[in-house]
Amino acid sequence: MYIAGTDEAGRGPLVGSVVAAAVILDPNNPIEGLNDSKKLTEKKREKLFVEIQEKALAWCIAEASHTEIDEINILQASLLAMRRAVEGLKITPEHVRVDGNKIPLGLQMSCEAVVGGDALHADISAASILAKVTRDHQMVEMDAKYPQYGFAKHKGYPTKAHFEAIAEHGVIDEHRRSYAPVKKALGL
Repeated sequence: MYIAGTDEAGRGPLVGSVVAAAVILDPNNPIEGLNDSKKLTEKKREKLFVEIQEKALAWCIAEASHTEIDEINILQASLLAMRRAVEGLKITPEHVRVDGNKIPLGLQMSCEAVVGGDALHADISAASILAKVTRDHQMVEMDAKYPQYGFAKHKGYPTKAHFEAIAEHGVIDEHRRSYAPVKKALGL
């Protein structure tokens, strides 16, 4: 039976997409060191990012844009990104484990929500790593485009440095306008 794990990264930041991944691991080709992506060093995540893509039976990375986040809210956008990741797998799973307490609407297979699943199930851990590393890479790319914001360092999270950059340089197109600090900066 094919079981996929899915997770997202990037719900808290003020800028950019929310990224999700879905992974079906190969039970005959285990990956050592899988864990919740937040509990791993950046170096370890980068190493596992490559290994997961090499060893998994199937994986897919998807996202929901900052515009979609503003239109449907971050929870719904996270679920949409996870659904896109599951639907993008080259192997259709019979069952999906979703990190969290909600299940994306529209999936045509059995699903279970697993709170803290990224620390409990290797397939969700693998998905969390793919999502986090992809999102971090996007922030490094955005940093190259907008170096004055420091995205490579704070990854778009609401830090003091990020607030200071918004105050000094304004809001960019990729900022999430539905988030209170961005609304405030725009005077809305």
